[in-house]
Amino acid sequence: MTIQQILKTYWNHDSFRPFQEEIIQSVLLGRDTLALLPTGGGKSVCFQVPALAKEGICIVVSPLIALMKDQVENLKARGIEAMAIVSGMGKREVDIALDNCIYGPVKFLYLSPERLLSELVRERIKYMNVNLIAVDEAHCISQWGYDFRPPYLHISDLRELHPEVPVMALTATATAEVRDDIQQKLLFKQFNVFQQSFERKNISYVVQNEENKLRKLLDIAKGVKGSGIVYVRSRKEADEISKFYNENGFKADFYHAGLTMEQRSLKQESWKTNRTRIIVATNAFGMGIDKPDVRFVIHKDMPESLEAYYQEAGRGGRDEHKAYAVLLYNYADRIKNEKKFLTNFPSVDEIKVIYHNLGNYYQLAYGTGEGVSFDLDLTEFCTRFKLNPTKTINALKFLEQDDYLSFNESVFLPSRFRFEVFNEELYNFQIQNSSWDSFIKTLLRSYGGSFENYVRLREHDLARRSNLSVQQVIEGLKQLQELGILNYLQQTDQPQVTYLRPRLQNNELIINRRYIEDRKATYRRKMEAVFAYAEHEKCRSQMLLAYFDEIDVDKCGVCDICLEEKRQKNLAETADNITSEIVELLSVDNLNIGALITSLKSGTEKDKIETIRLLLDAGKIKTDGERYYL
Repeated sequence: MTIQQILKTYWNHDSFRPFQEEIIQSVLLGRDTLALLPTGGGKSVCFQVPALAKEGICIVVSPLIALMKDQVENLKARGIEAMAIVSGMGKREVDIALDNCIYGPVKFLYLSPERLLSELVRERIKYMNVNLIAVDEAHCISQWGYDFRPPYLHISDLRELHPEVPVMALTATATAEVRDDIQQKLLFKQFNVFQQSFERKNISYVVQNEENKLRKLLDIAKGVKGSGIVYVRSRKEADEISKFYNENGFKADFYHAGLTMEQRSLKQESWKTNRTRIIVATNAFGMGIDKPDVRFVIHKDMPESLEAYYQEAGRGGRDEHKAYAVLLYNYADRIKNEKKFLTNFPSVDEIKVIYHNLGNYYQLAYGTGEGVSFDLDLTEFCTRFKLNPTKTINALKFLEQDDYLSFNESVFLPSRFRFEVFNEELYNFQIQNSSWDSFIKTLLRSYGGSFENYVRLREHDLARRSNLSVQQVIEGLKQLQELGILNYLQQTDQPQVTYLRPRLQNNELIINRRYIEDRKATYRRKMEAVFAYAEHEKCRSQMLLAYFDEIDVDKCGVCDICLEEKRQKNLAETADNITSEIVELLSVDNLNIGALITSLKSGTEKDKIETIRLLLDAGKIKTDGERYYL
């Protein structure tokens, strides 16, 4: 099939979006390619189409587990074989999935970057017929980027396994420095960038200096019709502000990483179908959610970087109609963020203490734990050891940088199971243990393919079908696991820590101080760029584009600064016209205020009175208390 036929067959589109076809052709010619497309620009099609056009499997590396799962589900719904391997999956489960990629019909294998550190995964990739390596959210490979992920540095190892296979890197946001860094770190054979302008002509960027942010949230919802997103910093705030909207007559809901997958899906669907008008969310919301008719995106709090702000604001107006991106900002935000900056970065000693506490938390003996993943209840861990949560997360990221462990913030893995015995052995077990017969039959009827692969199961559905309580189902599955009949992996939505090396004594830990200082400087630079955007009175679009190295662009004409300039210019022109008319009228006759205002053709009544007052103050016209004269 041609790439046009593939697009029509699987996506039912007749033509590609701007730049997509050129990017796809570059990949098909075997060139390493960096594609910069704005949020909603159709990045996934750029690697999915060429991968389908060639024999073999495409390996996709992405840090966003929810997005990986969405893409796998979407591909499967289109009849394309795809699977994802993420942190938290058991060794046997990963083993079976990798076998399917070597010997089965799988076209797309999605991996979290941490998985590339696994010898098992790398060894099996060697035997795969790989046609393309796609790196999503590629800015994560650059320590100058806004969301640097150390495991991304290992992606280039794939090139050693398949040196002839082209690499495709995709991102929505990257400065010139980051663009160069991405291509260097991924060992591009030749620099090759396809970049759309970052300009979004239909978005009106607005910064409102506001003390009473809650009132302003209501004003925007009243003034702008259609659906919206409100970004906040904490889960608690997301809940409280959605309640506040509902109490004031606006249908709203909240969204954050602490929700189960089922809750997230229901909330997303309600908002996408406009049953919920406003979604109040942490930055966990938005990736992979393509809703074209979002009319406003509000940031109640200051974003961490202009890259993050541009991506989140860009979720508005994807249908090319007018949308508003509003940042609510006041001087207290600057003070709060300055303070946060000081508490964000742990010292080397603090990092070592957190590493030591983590080993004690998991009761892990020194010299053990390599390759083992653990759920991390961050609140419980920080409470038990009296730690600052933000500082703890950053300490884990620095430990990740030095390859001691990997840390995934909030991984949702559904419950799944696989039979560990063959059909005949299972049948014999049922005959000998009649009390299990009905339960096992329900499992077999409900979930096909569970002898070959791990199959998702929902305890609630299984309870309903087998007339048991959910707790009885869980206990039953655990007992069958103890009997060696099946392997049951219960769902989790906790963050996960995976030890990449056996646990070390604190004096054996070597922490890179220089790297911590570099990250601090990068964070400070990005924070200052957000302050400048919020505080400088310059076209907002020009400031954003300049940050992404697009210089000498025209003013947008629709941001708050441009609109205020237009208003001032119009006021000045109106005042000039009214002044000319007054001079003309009073050079013929002296007039009282009523006759003077009635005779003036330019401006509103307010404009006329304001101009007369200014002319009086300047001594250009005078009055005897009744009439006005030159």
